Amino acid sequence: MKKWLFIALAAAVFCLSAAQDPKGKVIGNPSAPMRLELYGDFTCPHCKHLHDDILPLIVRDFISNNKAYLVFRDYTLTGPGHQYSKDAAAYAAAGGRIGKYQAVSDALFKSQASWAVTGQIWPAISPALTPAEAKKVQTLFNDPFVCAEVQSAVEAGNMVPVTQTPTMVVIYKGKKQPWAMWTSYPLFKNYLDELLAR
Repeated sequence: MKKWLFIALAAAVFCLSAAQDPKGKVIGNPSAPMRLELYGDFTCPHCKHLHDDILPLIVRDFISNNKAYLVFRDYTLTGPGHQYSKDAAAYAAAGGRIGKYQAVSDALFKSQASWAVTGQIWPAISPALTPAEAKKVQTLFNDPFVCAEVQSAVEAGNMVPVTQTPTMVVIYKGKKQPWAMWTSYPLFKNYLDELLAR
C-alpha cells in the first residue's frame, strides 16, 4: 500500500512541477521576459565552475535588472564519481523547501572535492544552516515529495534533452533553446542580449 501511495505522490509532484517552479529554486522576478532553466549536478566540476565564476555574472547582467529570472533544476548524474549526486540534490531540494536552496548549493559546490569522494554530504552543508533549519532539512531529506522533485527534474531534463551538464535552457517568447557552451561568457551574454533586442 505504501508503494502505491508513493507512486501517486510522485506522479502528483511531477504534474505540479511541470506547471510550477520548484519551491525555493527561483531567483529573480518571474514576470521578467526571459526564463533561464539551469540543469546542473553538484558532483560535476563544470557545474562548479559555472556556479562559482559565471552565475554571478548572469545574475548581475540579467537577473538583477529584471531581464530574466533563473530556475534551478538538479539534473543528477550517475556512474563513477557521481554516486552521491542524488543525495546532494535531495539535500538541496530540502533546503529549497525552507528557503535555503542557495545556501545549501553554495556549501555543496564549495566543498565538492571532499564530499563527492567521501559521501560526507551533511558535514559539508550543516554549517550553512541554523540548528532549527538543519533539523528541518534533515527531516525533509526523507520526504517522498522531495525525492519526487529530484526525479521530476531529471525527467524534465531528459525531455530537453540535456546531453551534458551544465545546460541552460533559454526560454523567450515561447521558444526554448538549450545552451551548454561555457568557454566564453561574453558569447552567452551576446546571445541573450540579441534575443532581448528582438
